[in-house]
Amino acid sequence: MREWEKHIRKVEPYTPGEQPLEKDIIKLNTNENPYPPAPEVIKAGREISGEMFSRYPDPEAGILVEALAERYHLSREEIFTGVGSDDVLGMAFLTFFNSDKPILFPEITYSFYEVWADLFQIPYKRPKLSDDFRIEAKDYKVENGGVVLANPNAPTSIWEPLEKIEEIVKYNQDSIVIIDEAYIDFGGQSAAALLSKYDNLLVVQTFSKSRSLAGMRIGFAMGNRRLIQAMNGVKYSYNSYTMSQAALAMGAASIKAEEYFRETTKKIIEVREWTKKELLRLGFSFPDSMTNFLFITHKAVEAEKLFCWLREQKIFVRYFKKPILEDYLRVTIGTKKDMELFVQKAEEYLDLTK
Repeated sequence: MREWEKHIRKVEPYTPGEQPLEKDIIKLNTNENPYPPAPEVIKAGREISGEMFSRYPDPEAGILVEALAERYHLSREEIFTGVGSDDVLGMAFLTFFNSDKPILFPEITYSFYEVWADLFQIPYKRPKLSDDFRIEAKDYKVENGGVVLANPNAPTSIWEPLEKIEEIVKYNQDSIVIIDEAYIDFGGQSAAALLSKYDNLLVVQTFSKSRSLAGMRIGFAMGNRRLIQAMNGVKYSYNSYTMSQAALAMGAASIKAEEYFRETTKKIIEVREWTKKELLRLGFSFPDSMTNFLFITHKAVEAEKLFCWLREQKIFVRYFKKPILEDYLRVTIGTKKDMELFVQKAEEYLDLTK
């Protein structure tokens, strides 16, 4: 080994969902929205003048922050924006988790948390979930350097009641508690309702799921002014111009397209509930999802074999070859047509394996 190789930081990277290049597929593997962005969003993108692309974007993301502040009844100083919620969460890890005490996040959750902790050399512990994939509040009532909870959780799809979240936030007022709400628009109540009560709470959301803008990479955090100021201090020390002109214009337009947002999230929820009934009919089981995906298993089917067979049928779902998760598939909710075909193929596979 060369001397310089000894000093390279080595981290086991996060593995994102596959982005196949084929066009004639049913893509149910990365929890994207099956519907296009609102017409107002497309219009905003088309109206960006060519000269704007030769100018740096507003480092304060003014038009987007203003729209978010109005939408969530907060001040501009209580909003932080970034390139997708991954960027926002990573910046929060870097900003707030700097003690020798371990941060806490569940053993089964968004796997990027462990990657960021390793990357930034943050000690951590991962409390186990209950047998039915629930967070146990008592596991987070111990000394720690911070708490991170995805609610609803991924890949389990389970939403924890706001009372349980508040119990954890209230106990940990000497630590920062981050609630990652990538899927909150598909069910449950946001922890943003607690922001006025707790100055140690940071709530993170994204435009990638419910607002159909995964390709634009827009995320944001809500918290008290001191938290947001601290995050901006770190951001401006790392990369001032994080968001593109297009992301700012189209993100602001998306926030204002409330009617379209409600229509598309309602459609996804309705299709999700239809899919639940059909999969139960076929003998599948799963937690009661409050997201835009289902976490399914079947006692008579090996998940990996079903995953591979569906792929041969050009239906892409997500399989995690890890302990506890290896008996499950995560299936994004697509259009009604997408899900009808998925159910049809799942039933066909069950018939083939009888």
